[in-house]
Formats: sequence, structure tokens, C-alpha cells
Amino acid sequence: MANIPSVPWQLTGNHWLTIPCINPADGAIHALGVMHRGARAAIEVAGHADFASGAGTPLLRPVLRVNGQVQALAAEGIAWERAAGWLPTFTCTVGSLVLRGTIFAPYGRDADMAGAVYTLAVENRGPQDVDVELALEGTLGHRQQRVRSARPFDDAHRVTQTKDEVLLLEGAAVPGLVAVAIAGDGPATLECTGETSQAPQPFAIRRQLRVATGAAAQVAFYLAVGPERDGAQATVGVLRRRGWRALLTATREALMAMEQTTGSEWMDRLIHRNLLFAYFYGVGRALDDAHYYLVRTRAPWHGLGCTVRDWESLMWTLPAVQLADGALARELLVRACELHGYAPGQGVHYLDGTLFQPGFAVEGAAAFAIATDRYIRDTGDEQIVEDPIVADTLYLAAEDIAARRDERVPLYGTEVTPSGASPEFPFTLHGNAAVAMALDVFRRTLDEESAAGVEDPAAVRAALRRHFAMDRGEKARLATSVDLAGGQGASDDAVASVLWLPLYEAFDREDSLFRRTVRAIAAQAEAGQGTGTPRALVPQIARLLGPDAEPVLAWLRRAPLDGGIAAEWVDEDGRAVENGGDAALAGLLAHTLWYGVHALGLKG
Repeated sequence: MANIPSVPWQLTGNHWLTIPCINPADGAIHALGVMHRGARAAIEVAGHADFASGAGTPLLRPVLRVNGQVQALAAEGIAWERAAGWLPTFTCTVGSLVLRGTIFAPYGRDADMAGAVYTLAVENRGPQDVDVELALEGTLGHRQQRVRSARPFDDAHRVTQTKDEVLLLEGAAVPGLVAVAIAGDGPATLECTGETSQAPQPFAIRRQLRVATGAAAQVAFYLAVGPERDGAQATVGVLRRRGWRALLTATREALMAMEQTTGSEWMDRLIHRNLLFAYFYGVGRALDDAHYYLVRTRAPWHGLGCTVRDWESLMWTLPAVQLADGALARELLVRACELHGYAPGQGVHYLDGTLFQPGFAVEGAAAFAIATDRYIRDTGDEQIVEDPIVADTLYLAAEDIAARRDERVPLYGTEVTPSGASPEFPFTLHGNAAVAMALDVFRRTLDEESAAGVEDPAAVRAALRRHFAMDRGEKARLATSVDLAGGQGASDDAVASVLWLPLYEAFDREDSLFRRTVRAIAAQAEAGQGTGTPRALVPQIARLLGPDAEPVLAWLRRAPLDGGIAAEWVDEDGRAVENGGDAALAGLLAHTLWYGVHALGLKG
């Protein structure tokens, strides 16, 4: 697991570029991140190796000089807001001047590119005109590759400038993996040593302005990334040509179009923030091939990093993306089948589909069918099953699930649960509930001959009641796993919880057997939960589907999470304690809240 950063970072980004570490104290950017298919990893560029904790010099820091004197930006306080729920914007007062800054990664029609913009505006409320310098000063001090753990590059840092007033940040090795280009929106003064060295390389880009009394002036600095310096320089040229105003307008419009409404202001905020985080940090475009990839999260402080399980990508991230953008959801579903469908449910994958950690989860195989069916129901696009990649994946998933069937009983075994844990016994309640739903889909989508050989899902659901029942009468409840030889387990898995069963139509949420099981699991969890012990967030989200959803809504309303974003582990008050910035889990939170309101009638 990874620790939660001590700095309450502001963050933003698009599918190409993440900006996860914007210091709320002074607007400094400590790191940029991209995904690289060839490296199967995230590549991060920073001012210091310990950037996630805010230590050391930042990569980029806004600097204001008035009549030649450096001014402290936050001496009189600094106020932040998130425009459109995603674009960090600050305002601070420096004497008679008001400084406003916005950081955004362009997104939307004709705006989606591997870059970002830092705008700074100065309003002069004083009695005299002033000479102002607005600058970005920084240091290229660290570059790293990260799958789960960080590994620094061992080549030297290089910062150079071009004739058209562009700063280029890169490594000395050829070929490199990433280069950063920085330019202004007008005439600028550039500073750099031009050296190639293992030592941190300082640089600056400055704009000079004269601001009349009662007037305002605005500048923008463009950042672009590329797999090498020429590509980064070309992209920063496009940013300059299109201009920050047009880029910001397109970005705002695209973000606003993704907003979901529930009738509750606090739920709308929570859903929108987590939906956008899942949309941009759970899905990325690789810098070297421009294709989309699904990962657990692009946040650098999450221990699972740029790996992913089929269950997480298809059942957590994809439903949230589908709420916001049906066209991208279709592309991602096909992409997941293309990359992971060769071995559905077989384990944890690198971002490019290469197997990272073997371990068959029957839910992972079922997820391809469930996600396809959910997409069809939400969009009406039945033609997706005609896509050869999707069709092949569904056939493979059906075969892999069938191979796990018990010889006598219509139940299916698994090696691990979707959390990666070994179940107490091989036949799990959650896994077979998911399989039953997948079988429904196979019978509707496979060809007639293949569909005829698919197990009747009603038989699986009947077997759940027959073989997972524990005790009888008023004390009856469900086991969470069995071995079909008398062994029964009662430990609920954090990810594959019994609480999700109504979602797979295995049990009605008002079913007395299900309700007793939920109460027993809740009592068991409370009995084993000491003060200060981290709690998994997934079961709390799952409780939104059960009989005690209202208390969970009240808890979520107060829960700080990780700056309002889902974390894998939280304390009893909902404050993130481990693996914050969980993009896939943010998608699950956003979609489950939305579903609870629109399908189950929950009210906040």
C-alpha cells in the first residue's frame, strides 16, 4: 500500500497528461505524468524525487514581480475553486493587485492534445500603473518510470531553448521516452543553463507587462509533452496557434456536458468529481501510440499503479465512463476485449494487456459479458456484439467459465476473488451470482448452437439457495463460499461482497435471506473493527444497494475521502489512509451513487 500525501494536492489532467501535484499554498506544479505503452508504465517528470510529499523544488512555480521585486503569492491568503468541477483556479491579493491563475489540460473537440495551459491574470486596483513580470520558474530534477514502484531514469537531465522561444525538458539518453516543451503566448525571456547533467537543471520563462490602474492583463504558458523533443515542440506550437481562450472554452463545454444530476447538491458534487477522476485517471492515452488504456489509477501515490484487473476496468471504471461518454465507453469496451480478452479473468494485467500476476477470478471472465450487456441496455447499441473482437472474447469467456463448472452441481469454482485474495472455499457466492448473470448474456448473444450448450442461469441461482444456505428458519443466512462437501465459509470479501448480489439479480434487496446475511456480515465487520483500523471503502459503497443505504449516504456526505476522491482504505470517518486517488474505485463510487438515486430511489 502507499501512503496518503501530506499535501492536499489540487489536481487535473486529460487522457494524455496528468497534473496530480499542484500545491495549494502557491500554485506550484511538482510533477507531470504520462503513460507509455512501450514501457508498460507511467512516466513522471518532476522537480524532486519526493515530489508526491511536496518535498524539494517544484517542476514549475508561478512567480510575480512588481517593479522588479518578487512578491509572495499567498502572504494574504489564497483561495481555490474547481471550475467545471475539474479545473483548479486560485485567487490571491498582493498589495493592490489581484492575481488569478488557472491550470487546465485541454479536452474536447479540437482541444484534446498532450498538453496543458497555465494562465495568470493580474488586476491592478491601485492608484498607479505598475510594471509586472509573470513567470514560471522551475527545476528539472527527477524523471521516473512507474508500474507500481518508482524507478528513476539514470541518464542526465537536459534543459535547452529553441530559436522560437521554447524551453525543452528531456533526458540525455537516445531514444528517450518523454520530453516536455514550455512556451509563452507572447514574447518571453527564457533562462536555462543549456547543460546536460545529473544535477537538477533550473529554468525560467518570463513575460513582462505594464498594467494600468483599474485595468487587467493576462498571460498564458503552454506545456506540451511528446515521446521526444521534436514532437513536444510541435505540440506546443499547436497550443500556441489555437490559443488558450479557445482551448479553455472547449474544455469547459466538454466537462459540463458530462455532469450528472440527482437533485442533491452534495451528491452531484461527489459524483461529478469522482466521475471525472475515473474518466481521466482510470483511462489514459499512451504517449507513444495514442491508444486508450484502462488502469487502476494514474495517481502516483496509489500502490497498485498502472496495473488492472478485468473486474476493476469493466465493472468499476467503465460504468462511470458510460454515464459521461457513451462513445468512449464503446471504444474502451472493445479495447478491453482486444487487450485482455485473450485470457479473460486470468489475473492482473499491465496496461497493454500483458499478464502481470496470474490468478483466475471467475468474476473477471463474467465481467466481459456483464459489461457488454450493460452497455447494450444503456445505449441500445446491439451491434457491438457483431464486433469480431467482442464476439471472440465472449466465446472465450464462456469457455473459460464452463471449464470451472463442478461435475455434479451447476456451480463454478475460482482460484482468487476479484480482490486477489484466496477464498476460504473454491465456490464463492459472489462469483456464482456474477456467473449466473453472465450466462444470461451468453444465451442471448452467442450463436444458436453455442447458446444451447450454456448452463441455465436459473439452475445456478437455485443452486445458490440450496448449497449456500447456513442454518434454517429465523437464523438462516448465506455462506460466502463452499466446497460442496460440507465446508462453508462466512468471511465476506472486501471487493466480492455479498452486498452486491442484488446488482446481479441473484437476490432481491428485500429478500429476507439476503437481509439476514447482510446484517450478520455487518455485525461481523463491526466486531472485528477496532478504533483506528483502516476500513475498505468498497463494502461501504456496496451498502448503497442494501437495506441500510440511508446511513451510508449520511456517512458519505461527511466523509473527506482523499480530497473528495475515493481511496481504497479509509478510517471510520471516511478519511483516506491508504491508496488514495483510486480512479477505478472513484468510478464505482460515482456510478453506484447515481444508480442508487435513479434506479433505487435513494434521496440525499
